[in-house]
Amino acid sequence: MNASTPAVPDPAASAPAALPRPLALPDFPWHSLRPYRQRASQHPDGVVDLSIGTPVDPTPTVAREALAAAANAPGYPPADGTPQARAAIIDWMRRRRGVPGLSDAAVIPAIGSKESVAQLPLQLGARPGDLIAHPRAAYPTYDVGARLAGATPVPVDTAANPDTWELPEGRLAAIWLNSPGNPDGHVLGVEQLACIVTWARARGVVVLSDECYAELAWEEPWATVGVPSLLDPRVTGTGPDGAPDFTGLLALYSLSKQSNLAGYRAAFLAGDPNLVAPVTEVRRHTGMLPPAPVQNALAATLADDAHVAAQRAVYRARREALLEATAAVGLVNDPESVAGLYLWLSGPASMSAWDLVGAFAELGIVVAPGDFYGAAGAGHVRMSLTDTDERVAAAVRRLRAPEAAARFAG
Repeated sequence: MNASTPAVPDPAASAPAALPRPLALPDFPWHSLRPYRQRASQHPDGVVDLSIGTPVDPTPTVAREALAAAANAPGYPPADGTPQARAAIIDWMRRRRGVPGLSDAAVIPAIGSKESVAQLPLQLGARPGDLIAHPRAAYPTYDVGARLAGATPVPVDTAANPDTWELPEGRLAAIWLNSPGNPDGHVLGVEQLACIVTWARARGVVVLSDECYAELAWEEPWATVGVPSLLDPRVTGTGPDGAPDFTGLLALYSLSKQSNLAGYRAAFLAGDPNLVAPVTEVRRHTGMLPPAPVQNALAATLADDAHVAAQRAVYRARREALLEATAAVGLVNDPESVAGLYLWLSGPASMSAWDLVGAFAELGIVVAPGDFYGAAGAGHVRMSLTDTDERVAAAVRRLRAPEAAARFAG
């Protein structure tokens, strides 16, 4: 063989490929609903899918028009957001969440809120050995985001005094809050938020708050005074200049729920500029840039409160109808489920979450088992308000049928 001719590798002697390596991710839970969805689809009047919180109502005109107006966008959008988007975020946080004092450096648009939930620990530099706390009953992506960074997810009772939290060995790097909560609709008041912030700051722990259901409050006092933000001055305290002290705090908000913009992936982060800056830098390097037309739609949509009030009325009507119908078959909505996009239902002690899922499937209705959201979800199901008025009315009729109650008798 010519010395310049490379040797042909022997396939039998090849070393194992280094990649891909499986990530330590949990099973994707929604696949386990397939047989129940199949059973529900056999109902003669069709399936009513109340399992996933994906909006079905029209995207508001203000968003569509703003998206179209900015459709000629040949250049790359800025990673830290357009001036219009940042100004709209700052104004909305002041007007709707009672948060003054945010600067341009304290806000950034994001590509939907799920992306930030999954990526923030990594973007902030979490690593193996770190602990990332999250609510006991929680959307699975908090767990996934910790794992992607090599950190350890730890469920805690965010409604309890943090001194009572049982944490494993490791350094607690961040705490996720979710108020109103998904799946349970629980709201953290100012005093509890302030307690967690004080506790976390004393230990150098970052507090991250997913607040994407904040405009959907159903019970008092929250329906009148609003759900408090992590960045509320009553929570943060104030600095020497009298402005809110955002140190160590980041709030996340999405327009998916309040404005039916799930398909736009329009969200934002706000809080400590010293946390926003490294997140922005990672996003700049990785090209995670919200499209310019979406940023224009985000700005226009945040400036319009009327469509949010109208959508809230739609969800309230669906919620009241489903509350009445589920109560008629003996199901109980968690009394602390006072906000958000879901009912958090339980039945007889003898019925597991999957028993309840099966009973609903026999009526052609798909709901999500509480087991998807951690051990604290045992015995519960999550019922979404996000199907059409016609489909919700169909679910109500089925639950009111004389034979329906027997399916939930245990």
